[in-house]
Amino acid sequence: MVLLLLLPLAFWGAERARAQNPTLYWGSTGWHVMRVQQRLAQWGYYDGPIDGVFGYQTWKAVRYFQWKNGLAVDGVVGPATWAALGFPSYTPTPAVSRGYATDRDAVLLLARLIMGEAADEPFEGKVAVGAVVLNRMRHPGFPKTIPGVIFQPGAFESVSNGQIWRPLSPEAVRAAELALAGWDPTGGALYFWNPAKAVSPWVWTRTIITRIGNHVFAR
Repeated sequence: MVLLLLLPLAFWGAERARAQNPTLYWGSTGWHVMRVQQRLAQWGYYDGPIDGVFGYQTWKAVRYFQWKNGLAVDGVVGPATWAALGFPSYTPTPAVSRGYATDRDAVLLLARLIMGEAADEPFEGKVAVGAVVLNRMRHPGFPKTIPGVIFQPGAFESVSNGQIWRPLSPEAVRAAELALAGWDPTGGALYFWNPAKAVSPWVWTRTIITRIGNHVFAR
């Protein structure tokens, strides 16, 4: 009798685990991406290959689908977009331990952005880049998710040139954890750049708050 009772619970737990759809964004791969591509193709939003690779065509189709269905147009397949596609999911509460974020998807994606933008910066400068992403999430002028901020078109050079996919360092991961835990060395910055490199003249109209390593940080 005990075994008969445990089997349905185990099955329910497995179904629940499968129903926890991951957040997908440009660069994601795997069968979850294929599910999205198949549904978008079925509904006439996507005419690219069903290859499980979230690239430009998939991103463009997701944004078109979001626009047509009254969703936030950020090109990210989160809970609302999953549900609109007909794949509602449970939303597990991210675990937090000792004040540090343990949502590994968020940590690793933020670490990738830090690695791409600040690999050669001091540790505080790495945390500062992560903090800028989180500050943008809280600002009404930017997307509300980490993937949405990072993959917003033209937002970060490392996304455009592919440096975001370079191998991660333990220091970049640690910097992401601390930024997610609330450390903001910038004092609320929304932008950063290296003054030694060519940048848009517009960015110099922003109010500079501080300088850390080779980057200046501004609101």
